[in-house]
Amino acid sequence: MDGMDTIGDDGGTVVVGFDGSRHAEAAVRWAIAEGGRRGAAVRVVVAHEPPDAWMTTYGYPLIADSGELRAAVEETARERVEEVRAALGDADRAVPVTVVAITGPAAHVLTQEAQGAAVLVVGHRGRGGLRSALLGSVGLSAVLHAPCPVTVVPAAPVPHEEATEDDLAFLAGPLPAGPLA
Repeated sequence: MDGMDTIGDDGGTVVVGFDGSRHAEAAVRWAIAEGGRRGAAVRVVVAHEPPDAWMTTYGYPLIADSGELRAAVEETARERVEEVRAALGDADRAVPVTVVAITGPAAHVLTQEAQGAAVLVVGHRGRGGLRSALLGSVGLSAVLHAPCPVTVVPAAPVPHEEATEDDLAFLAGPLPAGPLA
């Protein structure tokens, strides 16, 4: 667990949901910074729901071993969180972080894990009103049901390449004339 520590009780705990998306990475960065401000440890929680059975090539079901699958999910998440931490400043890298994978629906797992936490942090996918209403939302569920304050962190915008001088000259000049349809 290189760079990862266990949770201490002195500054509370910042719990953050993580699903591997860039939205979740933004939430982890924010949670670590918040942990640093509060003097709190960060607990990264990965909720996963393994399938009941996978079909093999021979048509017989293969029951997934929940323990092995949970351990694999946790290790993958730990590696991703370490990548996020590696890009942070020294002060943020000093914040104690632990990563756990828990089997169950994300909204339920995060609500349970937030018991006694200083704050619960989740990423915002920005699916829009209609899709969120139809599909449900972990963030909305967290806001409605968490036993502690909740912060919903938007993903950082995807960086665009810088405009060149030619691009700027084109944009500043008159629009090209041509046939109007």
